[in-house]
Amino acid sequence: MPNPYFEDCRGPIAGLRLPYYVWRALEKQNIMTIHQLNAAANQIERSVPGIGTRAAKAIRAELARVAASKKAV
Repeated sequence: MPNPYFEDCRGPIAGLRLPYYVWRALEKQNIMTIHQLNAAANQIERSVPGIGTRAAKAIRAELARVAASKKAV
């Protein structure tokens, strides 16, 4: 049975879908905007407790997806 804690969901940053535990880790570090997340993305697995390599890759992929969709508009 899938664990909803690890399933992608919407969070406080519009357009991004990340696992619930990632949203919680970002919230604890007061990362609440796409600009803050972009600024932290390159070293996020080192600077945010609870974010590992897999979550960091997911964050970067979501940021790239959103950036690409904004360029297409």
